[in-house]
Amino acid sequence: MKFVADLHIHTVASGHAYSTILENARAAADIGLAMIAITDHGPDMPGGPHAYHFGNLKAVPEELFGVRILKGVEANVIDRDGTLDLAEERLAGLDIVLAGLHSVCSPYGSVLENTQMMVNAMKNPWVDAIVHPGNPEFLVDAEAIVKAAVEYDVALEINNSSLKISRVGSKPHCENIACLAKEYGAKIIVGTDSHFSLAIGDFSKANELLERVEISPDAVINTSIEGVLRHLNRRSNRKQSVR
Repeated sequence: MKFVADLHIHTVASGHAYSTILENARAAADIGLAMIAITDHGPDMPGGPHAYHFGNLKAVPEELFGVRILKGVEANVIDRDGTLDLAEERLAGLDIVLAGLHSVCSPYGSVLENTQMMVNAMKNPWVDAIVHPGNPEFLVDAEAIVKAAVEYDVALEINNSSLKISRVGSKPHCENIACLAKEYGAKIIVGTDSHFSLAIGDFSKANELLERVEISPDAVINTSIEGVLRHLNRRSNRKQSVR
């Protein structure tokens, strides 16, 4: 499967990542990606950027080294109502909004409580994708999650980092989600969750999983720029269309 965009990338602004936007864009250009999304953590992440950071992303060029730069956030889900740690006026100006459950920001709960928290995040009209939903720290009812993703037209991420260096134990949960996504027709995003520029575009472990499950490239948003833009521009509340 060929990927043209990496939609989950961090910079030094996240506080625990180690490359700049320029370094990330150059790395993406070097391997032939057409698009990347800068998705630093929201402000509730320890060491993360202030909300002003996201308001000032307009200072970043829309293209660097021939690579289209989407300006976004990996927002933290901070309660069981699915509340995100960035205000709506900030979210409205971003090109892409990812939402994820993180141990330092999200409350632990039962499978039912974790599932409801993730579904509530999907109900948020600003959310484009749920990242690392296979995280074993927050066990969920995978079938309910996939059905909700279809209902609310939110993509589910297969996170390469979860299968390689982080969130140990994610693989069976990710594979189950991928199988259910295939069954119910949910959209998938493959992300590197890169915290260092050399990891950008490394979709190897995620690709192996998708091939094993026999996921069609048409179900994966970031196999074409048109697919990325079509998904992002489905949101009527976005201030302007993503180009």
